[in-house]
Amino acid sequence: MLENKVVVVSGVGPGLGRSLAVRSAANGADVVLAARNEERLAEVAREVEGLGRKALVVPTDITDEASAQHLADTALETFGRVDALVNNAFAVPPMTPLTSVDVADIRPGFETNVFAALRLSRLFAPSLAENKGAIVMISSVVIRHSKPPFGVYKMAKAALVSLAQSLSSELGPQGVRVNTVTPGYIWADALKGGFAYMAEQRGVPAQQVYDEVAANLDLRRLALPDEVANAVLFLLSDLASAVTGQNLDVNGGEFHH
Repeated sequence: MLENKVVVVSGVGPGLGRSLAVRSAANGADVVLAARNEERLAEVAREVEGLGRKALVVPTDITDEASAQHLADTALETFGRVDALVNNAFAVPPMTPLTSVDVADIRPGFETNVFAALRLSRLFAPSLAENKGAIVMISSVVIRHSKPPFGVYKMAKAALVSLAQSLSSELGPQGVRVNTVTPGYIWADALKGGFAYMAEQRGVPAQQVYDEVAANLDLRRLALPDEVANAVLFLLSDLASAVTGQNLDVNGGEFHH
């Protein structure tokens, strides 16, 4: 799907970020890996290279202008082109009701979830335009409900969707497609740990917590990181050559949209 393309992935962690990088490599792409944790980046790079593709590790603080510029410069100097950008990095905001949260505590989440995505999109836009490339933003199922105390998180992720739609209109005439993928629960280490903690607090098996959550999904199971990554790869690939400004939900049928 991405044969000989260069894909930049921000926010490379052990869950979705890793899957985005590895699945891109498995589908023929060289990958630029960006995050703050250099050790984790090196681990994912070895997986990418094990699939016969090139991996470029660039430790990056995407909330810092100079660091983000270094990422863009290094990627373009190394590969000479960038065909796709996945804005996957996120920061969990305070889980405090909107009626009582300190506004100053909201800003850091927007720096990572929204402003950094805009920054990277602008930096890579010239190369993406030259190569008729694509951008995918990673939102969250939190935009589909208004349950307390997710208001601050919903603000940021809804802003990210709006950013993608507006960039689609601005960059579309240059041949750049911009879309969003909105995952629900992702069955990776972070969620597994959270379910284990909830199970321990309630004195029940972790499988019971999983089953209770899955009962609200049409598929009766939670999505795996690779399944979310596959949806992103579709939107980055030529199979979605006429798809832009859209938001694709990957939530197992928890919400219909």
